[in-house]
Amino acid sequence: MAEELETERSDVREDGRRPPRAVVGSHRIEEEIFGKVFDKNIVKRIWAFVRPYRTKIYWAVLAVLCFTAMQLLIPLIIRYAIDHGMQAGSDSQSVLIWSIVAFLVAILINFGASYAQETLVGGVAEDVLFDIRKAMFTHLQRVSLSWMDKTEVGRLMSRLQGDVNSMQEFLETSVLSVGDITLLFGIVFVMLTLDFKLGLLTLCALPVLFVVRLFWLPRARKSFMAAHETNSIANGALAEAIHGVRAVQSMDRQSVNFILYDDKARANLNTHLNAAKYAQVMVPIVDSLTGLAMALVVVVGGARVLNQALDVGVMVAFLFYIQRFFDPIRSLTLQYSVMQRAMASGQRLTEVLDVPVDVQDAPNAKVLTSDMDGSVEFKDVVFGYNPKHPVLKHVSFKVNPGETVALVGPTGSGKSSCMSLIHRFYDVQQGQVLVGGHDVRDLTQESLGRQIAMVLQEPFLFTGTVFENIRYHKTDATREQVIEAAKAVGAHDFIMRMPDGYESILGQRGGNLSLGQRQLLSFARALVADAKILVLDEATANIDSYTEMLIQKALVKLLEGRTGLVIAHRLATIREADRIIVLQNGELIESGNHRELMKNEKLYSKLYNLNYSSFDDIPEDVIEEAVTESAT
Repeated sequence: MAEELETERSDVREDGRRPPRAVVGSHRIEEEIFGKVFDKNIVKRIWAFVRPYRTKIYWAVLAVLCFTAMQLLIPLIIRYAIDHGMQAGSDSQSVLIWSIVAFLVAILINFGASYAQETLVGGVAEDVLFDIRKAMFTHLQRVSLSWMDKTEVGRLMSRLQGDVNSMQEFLETSVLSVGDITLLFGIVFVMLTLDFKLGLLTLCALPVLFVVRLFWLPRARKSFMAAHETNSIANGALAEAIHGVRAVQSMDRQSVNFILYDDKARANLNTHLNAAKYAQVMVPIVDSLTGLAMALVVVVGGARVLNQALDVGVMVAFLFYIQRFFDPIRSLTLQYSVMQRAMASGQRLTEVLDVPVDVQDAPNAKVLTSDMDGSVEFKDVVFGYNPKHPVLKHVSFKVNPGETVALVGPTGSGKSSCMSLIHRFYDVQQGQVLVGGHDVRDLTQESLGRQIAMVLQEPFLFTGTVFENIRYHKTDATREQVIEAAKAVGAHDFIMRMPDGYESILGQRGGNLSLGQRQLLSFARALVADAKILVLDEATANIDSYTEMLIQKALVKLLEGRTGLVIAHRLATIREADRIIVLQNGELIESGNHRELMKNEKLYSKLYNLNYSSFDDIPEDVIEEAVTESAT
């Protein structure tokens, strides 16, 4: 209870309110993994992606400085034209002509510099974002499945899309910030040079602005962070609802799900409105200070002009500079909002890139070649997704080359975990998993994947043609090899009945095919892969009897000359296996062929009778005993 209260307190802000996020869900996991939103080192991390394009950035900065110099020069040209070109004398006309020429040259340079910096910065931003997306995608293909199991797809998509777009906005405006800062100090310098007293009078509005920003900055930062957080939560809920739409409709949960999503979306709306309020509130304040400063210059400067203590051109130049002086302040205020969003996004992006890859190739990893014998061995294996709660407890067995071995046991006994360890989706905490006589930790993952083909209970088909899906594991397979594999597993006939045969486009996850047809395509894919080891994880669990018959025939072809490991709850499908290993509570309790295990009259025999004999023929106490053993 004390721990629960401590957790409760940790969810409350200093102001007594809870943060704008759901109380339970994967956001807690996300916070544990990704940490705090702001990191002072984030710019250095992003700069690593910008560094290859730094030459273009330097040219863009040079263009911005040229643009800024013209902004400073134009009011001086106007001042010169007024003070010298409007005086009586023979040189007035030439002064005006040269002023016009200088003005046109400044405008042309201004246009060229602006075009150059926009083009260069825009191109660099797109290149950097492409590199970030590519790096994130590559890393996410390699991160541990244990991490992927705990992370919502919607949250990852929010990072890959929304956060990357925030970085684009930041990269495109960051170079402009250099120009704004230069323009700000340049205007101060020029105004103080033209007339020191009038310059100081103009700058008296700045302390008010600094006091306002002092109170504005921390509140604005909090609002931007909250907006990012609620956006991630809403995206996660949306992705989950889309992926689970069949379950939602089958259980008539539409109205309930809408209410739950509406709460998250409304929280997201409120935090974004609050962030927008803080992002925009500085604009009218800056505009008001601009008007105040211009009024002071007009009143004080006009009086000095009437007293002939100040040139008219200087006062006009001051009015131009005041207008430009607050422009960079307004721009920097908006860019601060952009920067804060970018800092939060950059943190989230780089933390994804920093997610540790628990399963990595050893420095001296060997390549598993096709001439290996295909044996699989577990030596005293202890494994748990949470190391404190092992799923497999000191499991040892060996599958000889070319042998077909079935793993049987109640749900949660560790069967699928064994299959995952063979492919090295996870690493064991103790013991060894050997493939071809080599510890899988000593082999390259790529070569291990080439020698192991897996067929899962729910086959995953990708958007694309039937042909592309069948050769997904082996992209260099020829059309003849694909057709031969489809014929061997009994898939060729239904493929040819499709509108475009092997070139027919499959819908999302093969939704335009039946489950049995998708499974047959996955068998064809495994056959094309031509791997030494075939793993079947509940491959016949959700299909009809006719399709199961086709798959049984396909299995004969698939297992020729290969080592097979099969998980099946339909125990009748594995009766012909060379050996059957029975697991319970993560421990190996029986091993032998079907006849031997039936004679033992232990768990396997009871499970088999329970599933494949008539309940009327089984004594009630046997059923109860089998159910009890299966549950424990």
